Amino acid sequence: MADYAAPELLVDTAWLREHLTDPNIRVLEMAQDSSSFESGHIPGAALSPDWQIKGSENKRLVATPAEAKAWFESVGIGDDTLVIGYDRTRNRDAARLWWVLTYYGHTSVKVLNGGWEKWTLDGGPKEVGPSRVEAGETFTPAPANHDIESTVDKLTAAIGKPDVAIWDIRAADEFDGTNARGNARAGHVPGAKHLEWVNLVNDDHTFKSADELWALAGGIGITPETEVHVY
Repeated sequence: MADYAAPELLVDTAWLREHLTDPNIRVLEMAQDSSSFESGHIPGAALSPDWQIKGSENKRLVATPAEAKAWFESVGIGDDTLVIGYDRTRNRDAARLWWVLTYYGHTSVKVLNGGWEKWTLDGGPKEVGPSRVEAGETFTPAPANHDIESTVDKLTAAIGKPDVAIWDIRAADEFDGTNARGNARAGHVPGAKHLEWVNLVNDDHTFKSADELWALAGGIGITPETEVHVY
């Protein structure tokens, strides 16, 4: 993990193999359906009931505190649980898990670097069958950390500011407006720079090194001092 600016946010496959049976760890696969999970997953892992952890009333926003509490308890996550998230989508959905837990004050969470792809490439063991979780954990969401959250108002106020970068991570056809992808309008936020998120990972689904990531970020005007809004 020496190549990363914040290695404490990640674990590699070797570390996870050594700690799979630790009693305070919950491995969680972020997935959109159960079919792939049931055909093979990391031993002891639970399957997420929702791959984005969004609210039931407004599916564009993060789950409310009450819904987040129920969601995390349903997969065996309590206040003292070390959560290891992984996915089959190049860390995208596991990173979402990290963000939501951090948003609600649970900082004991890490992403398996490379997810299922790297796990299988490295010969990690697997098991088959449905998700099994023992009930009984208590998750207490802290007040939402709005400092790590952008909103329409924050983003609108950021447009045109010289020390702020607006980063559009979607596909190129969404950015240029040729694919609305079900949104009310096509195109992008004024002044936004485009760099699709898939460019941030390697072929084995691990994150690129800090030097490579900073080089990519610098290409769209992001420096360590820049305030960044991502969508």
